[in-house]
Amino acid sequence: MTTFRFRLEKVLAWRHTQLELEEAKYQQQTRVVAELDRQNAQWDAVKQGAEVQVRGWVPLLGGDLASLEDFRSHVRAQKKQLTLRITEERRRLEAQQRAVLEARRQCELLERLKQRRLEEWQAAANKEIEELGAESYLSSISRQRS
Repeated sequence: MTTFRFRLEKVLAWRHTQLELEEAKYQQQTRVVAELDRQNAQWDAVKQGAEVQVRGWVPLLGGDLASLEDFRSHVRAQKKQLTLRITEERRRLEAQQRAVLEARRQCELLERLKQRRLEEWQAAANKEIEELGAESYLSSISRQRS
């Protein structure tokens, strides 16, 4: 009886490696999006802090309000740029998620094929053992009668 050998084992190993790479890329992309979200929240906090600080000034002059408005405009521009980048990076994250799912699907497909082939091999091995047992039994009965 031969031992079980899955002919596509190297392909399966390569698919596992590919899946690991895609998952690593996904994790990296997740970190990029999280960092951009953190920067976006930081701009909100800086804007809010500046407004609170300026409103506490006594006396509050017109130039101070103009400077505050210039700062608000700067923050809006930065947030607009950041929002565009966040949108693009989330799109990349979704694409990477699809790549991970596809790699996982390919891996699972080969795993199921391997499992099916193993079951077929086990069934054939069991049949071979049964046949050997039956032959042995018949041989022993034949010897006893002789």
